[in-house]
Amino acid sequence: MPVALGAMSLKIASTFPAGSRLWIALSVFGSVMSASGRKTAPSSEENPRRRAKPCTSRSRGGPAPPQRGQPQRLSSATPPPDPPLSAATWRPPGPGPARSGAVPRAVLEPQRRGKSGAEVVATGTSPSGAHRRGAMSTRNLFTLVLVVQPSRILLGMKKRGFGAGLWNGFGGKVQTGESIEEAAHRELKEESGLTVDTLQKMGQITFEFVGSPELLEVHVFRADHFNGEPEESDEMRPQWFQLDEVPFSQMWPDDIYWFPLLLQKKKFRGYFKFQGQDTILEHTLEEVEEI
Repeated sequence: MPVALGAMSLKIASTFPAGSRLWIALSVFGSVMSASGRKTAPSSEENPRRRAKPCTSRSRGGPAPPQRGQPQRLSSATPPPDPPLSAATWRPPGPGPARSGAVPRAVLEPQRRGKSGAEVVATGTSPSGAHRRGAMSTRNLFTLVLVVQPSRILLGMKKRGFGAGLWNGFGGKVQTGESIEEAAHRELKEESGLTVDTLQKMGQITFEFVGSPELLEVHVFRADHFNGEPEESDEMRPQWFQLDEVPFSQMWPDDIYWFPLLLQKKKFRGYFKFQGQDTILEHTLEEVEEI
């Protein structure tokens, strides 16, 4: 009889949520009745219901396992499980950044010169050293000569070609087989009819034009003494201007930035990025000791 009551109590207890008061009370009662009837009960082979004895919180000292089909309930004293690690939160042991956070250092391709003498450069860096985007570009070398007197400067009106309609110095592209200074002497002679014995290297400016794969590297010279008289050519019409009347409004927009340095005999390096011929998008200009 006690064994039957114990089994019935355990069966009724299984209908209540594990850990509830009724579940605990019925489980304890069923266990006690089953234990008291074990003296007269048949062996385990004859009474298989003995194997169905549940493990209660009082018999083992801990929370009973949940019944099949019931959700697991955590007590306030049980810490929640650790969240799973993900690729975003994983860190290697010891000091150092996460594997996914390391950024490889960019390796810039060294400069090389093409067949025509133009220099091929990577536009991953700007001429001023700042990082830039883009594909490979060609750097073409140009010269620009300004003839300066104590109170005046000689400019030429460009009559045709690139920059036509603007006042500028005298110069052009460096040809294959000649040095930059040789090209400066040649262009001054062709465009103004003047020759000079000495040229002072004053600056170097790199120009970038949006939509063009070419960079223009212009080497700027100053001449304080000259031979001959200015003469008009097919490309330029020379004219003297007082230093306080330089027509910047009819010149390239970048001239007003670096002209003061040239007139003060200060050396400089610059970079100008153009949209068309009238708009400067960005620029850098710095005074330097040597060119």
